[in-house]
Amino acid sequence: MLKEKVGRIIKSKVRPYLLSHGGDLEVLDFKDGIARINLLGQCKHCISSDNTVKKVIEKILIEELPEIKKVVVENQTNKELLDEAKKILNK
Repeated sequence: MLKEKVGRIIKSKVRPYLLSHGGDLEVLDFKDGIARINLLGQCKHCISSDNTVKKVIEKILIEELPEIKKVVVENQTNKELLDEAKKILNK
């Protein structure tokens, strides 16, 4: 039942936003109030993905489904690696 509710919410409220930015997501699992997802497309390596997860995906899911307490991204780019790449590119 929870999986179906999450699927409907993602389809109607989250996915249109992500698709408009060239991204998407896949839901991996729900356990102990935590939704585990993978970001896809442009969202996967976007430097704003933390904001998207917290201010869009997690916010909507928590507002709509109180049983979800947190969203965790499984395939997110390592912040240290991203910072190092930015330094190299800015030289």
